[in-house]
Amino acid sequence: MFSIEQAKLMASKLRTSLESCDVTLSHSSALEIVSQQLGFKDWNTASAKLTPQPADSVVSFEKSIPILRMFNERKAREFYLDFLGFTVEFEHRFEADLPLYMGIDRNGLQIHLSEHHGDASPGATVFVPIRNIELFRDELNHKNYGYGRPEIVQQDWGKLLEVYDPSGNRIRFCQS
Repeated sequence: MFSIEQAKLMASKLRTSLESCDVTLSHSSALEIVSQQLGFKDWNTASAKLTPQPADSVVSFEKSIPILRMFNERKAREFYLDFLGFTVEFEHRFEADLPLYMGIDRNGLQIHLSEHHGDASPGATVFVPIRNIELFRDELNHKNYGYGRPEIVQQDWGKLLEVYDPSGNRIRFCQS
């Protein structure tokens, strides 16, 4: 028995195959054709009768969380918490005098900061899609942070606002 996901994949492959022959077909039309090939009246009937693919048979990914290297805990806190407005989710040290590993969050954007030399390389770049970039820029500039007054730059792919942390990492906020 075919799954819904397999039928959708068949429709996608049908469209790709026909496009190579200069035949344009909408996705919904391809779904209708595949439904009929599988013996159903239409896509609505097929999608109601086909089983979903079991979750344990599909590779899926959760959101990624970048790990950035930090060298100075006080400066990192000033930048990420005070300036960018993140809050601390957790802090971990194996012992009191050992390096810090800290998770921070702001409205669903999670970043891990690490003093451990093997966790990350300084000078990394993180790309962050954002909405209301002007509001964010105004919020940051209102804080009068001594090490940066970020501005928005219009690029072909959208509005870009870049900030650099005290360890040389760059965060690119982009609104397309």
